[in-house]
Amino acid sequence: MGAMAPIPQPGTVIAAMSGGVDSAVAALLLLRAGHRVQGLYMSNWDEEDAYCTSAEDFQDARRVCDTLDIPLHTVSFAAQYRERVFTHFLAEYAAGRTPNPDVLCNREIKFGVCLEYMRRLGAERIATGHYARVEHGAHGADQMPAWLLKARDTDKDQSYFLHAVAPAALAMTIFPLGELRKAEVRRLARTAGLGVHDKRDSTGICFIGERPFADFLARYVARTPGPIETAEGRVVGEHAGLAFHTLGQRSGLGLGGRRGAADAPWYVAAKDVARNALIVVQSENHPLLMAASFDVEAVHWLAEALPHRECGVKTRYRQRDLPCRLDASPDGRWRVTLREPARAVTPGQYAVFYDGDRCLGGGVIARTFAGTEPAVRGIAYNDAISAEGS
Repeated sequence: MGAMAPIPQPGTVIAAMSGGVDSAVAALLLLRAGHRVQGLYMSNWDEEDAYCTSAEDFQDARRVCDTLDIPLHTVSFAAQYRERVFTHFLAEYAAGRTPNPDVLCNREIKFGVCLEYMRRLGAERIATGHYARVEHGAHGADQMPAWLLKARDTDKDQSYFLHAVAPAALAMTIFPLGELRKAEVRRLARTAGLGVHDKRDSTGICFIGERPFADFLARYVARTPGPIETAEGRVVGEHAGLAFHTLGQRSGLGLGGRRGAADAPWYVAAKDVARNALIVVQSENHPLLMAASFDVEAVHWLAEALPHRECGVKTRYRQRDLPCRLDASPDGRWRVTLREPARAVTPGQYAVFYDGDRCLGGGVIARTFAGTEPAVRGIAYNDAISAEGS
């Protein structure tokens, strides 16, 4: 049996209840540790349709709280979510970038307005079912109130999505699942009689759920057709809008059986925003898809001073740490130089930095560079790759 994450001295803890097994077991473990536990179900999306599961999730959260004999509060932050998260999400897609709204949701909503609401309800600490760890108390030269660490279960670790949360908010937070594996969480839920022990994990962006993403996005972002071109400049098709494609994408291009082209899959390699052109290649590891370095902006550090400039970086969730070097730029950005080129580093996504298990912080990928590759139709590979982030 896995060990539970260290939990601070007993007090009043309000646990965010999603209706899933992770938040249910988090509340269970807090009770077993002697805390006075209350639950809070938060809704952030106010559009009900066949893909929205909020009503079902609320009922599951209510049944869990009834089983655990703890009160359940409910609150809606739909207005704040649209203002602070969804508006940014749409603007990034309209600009040709690929955002990650879950990072902003954690910073602005779950560990922002929701945390303040929990405090008004009397919470001394808050808790969630995230797979991550917090080391409380000031340590070393940083004297930060808390350090964010990876979960023991590296397959489930969610520190990537939590890197933008303020250290003061992390200092108030307990992650009871940080030391556990998912199989152990489900076993604990089953033996405790929690009906969600076998509930399927949610996937995708929270407000999109299982619905077709392109159809959802088309409700908010205009379709702007343009050419699909090879790296050499040959037009091979037409796209519906750069917003509907992301780097490394293979499916949904409609380019099968093109005359004069190899019988091989096509991949989105770059976006030329100025010309509204989508650049595609037929090699999974084409130089246009490989980044040797990239710039990061709007960086949020979880350390007052970096321990060193050599560290690891993730450019997407569940990616292994990529060895890199960090260098500050005069424009306030940071240049990240990778030890080995990485595939499909995508502007708009987050680069998150690590020193072993410790999360150092992260920021938004602004533009990428392939190095000294030949030009494509007179445009340097560097420029072609970075077009969507400039």
